[in-house]
Amino acid sequence: MPLIALTGGIASGKSTIARRLAERGAVIVDADALVREVQAPGTPVLRRIEKEFGADVIAADGSLDRAALGQKVFGDPERLAVLNRIVHPAVRAESQRRFDEALLDDPEAVVVYDVPLLVEARVDDPWDLVVVAHAPASVRLRRLIELRGMDEAAAQARIDAQVPDDRRLAIADAVIDTGGTVASTLEQVDALWERIRAR
Repeated sequence: MPLIALTGGIASGKSTIARRLAERGAVIVDADALVREVQAPGTPVLRRIEKEFGADVIAADGSLDRAALGQKVFGDPERLAVLNRIVHPAVRAESQRRFDEALLDDPEAVVVYDVPLLVEARVDDPWDLVVVAHAPASVRLRRLIELRGMDEAAAQARIDAQVPDDRRLAIADAVIDTGGTVASTLEQVDALWERIRAR
């Protein structure tokens, strides 16, 4: 079972790549979705977040108020590190459970872990292939403004808060250039799939 890490900066087209790989038959494990699951109401992770960051990060319905938590950790590396120490082990355990489940279901499965924070959290895991979705920061900035409705300052802050592109590219076994058309991106993904299946 090939285990592939797919990463990229915000608005890099990573989701487009993951969707195409799923269409071709890959099992996609979405790290962002796992984060939401391990932080769901009633979970040990959410209780620890509340204890560490205060009751004001919990919404009226008992769910995590992501905006309130974001205000407490954004731009504060120490507080962000505390949050990561709470969340990352739970996500790691759940993702490994999903990988194992996929292998049990189909020993020939291609499993793709869609993980934005690969460099920050899981770069040393035993991936068979690391795929980086890459578009210039200027392109990603425009996408955040035009497609997600962010103002320029907020969009730039989100890009600046992530690891630099060169650190992602340094760990890549394959790079999908997403700076052009969607058709071009999909063509590269299809070629990557053929490469994976030929291994």
